[in-house]
Amino acid sequence: MRLFAAVLPPDEVCRELGTVVDELRGLPGADGMRWTGRPGWHFTLAFYGEVDEALVPELSARLERAAHRTGPFPLALRGGGQFGRGKALWAGAEGDLATLRLLAERAEAAARKAGVPMGEHRRYKAHLTVARRRESGNVRAFLDALDQFAGRTWTVDELALVRSNLPTSGVPGEQPRYEAVGRWALGGAG
Repeated sequence: MRLFAAVLPPDEVCRELGTVVDELRGLPGADGMRWTGRPGWHFTLAFYGEVDEALVPELSARLERAAHRTGPFPLALRGGGQFGRGKALWAGAEGDLATLRLLAERAEAAARKAGVPMGEHRRYKAHLTVARRRESGNVRAFLDALDQFAGRTWTVDELALVRSNLPTSGVPGEQPRYEAVGRWALGGAG
């Protein structure tokens, strides 16, 4: 199973971002980008890659503990940026980023303790990917438009374990399908 831990923004937050992304898709050069699908928008906390199904119960138990040890916190989509000199375009976040980073660290530690092989540890950077492309390029117009974006604040109250089902049809532009296989309330509520 190809898995990752994530924070999933509520529908109304995704709709707000969707309005801005629709505008970005109308900019010159947008046809060279592969735009991510709204149903899949998320903040990845820890990427696990292919995980042996035998490890999933232990990983789930440890993620549940991590969620219970982390209280709910405010977050908003705000601004944006790029990785790889324009290869990835993302929306940023503002709010209690320290708690978001802590939750990401706990999600990574949960995997290590559950026996999931993890790559090199990198400092967490909160981002929600909205587009990718194969080659680097100038994305200044996209970044300028994202800089103006300020979404509503919501309370993050859940940690999700998400399965990524990669496209198999070979149809250009087909998106991965994401399916939450576990959800745990933050702070042990609910």
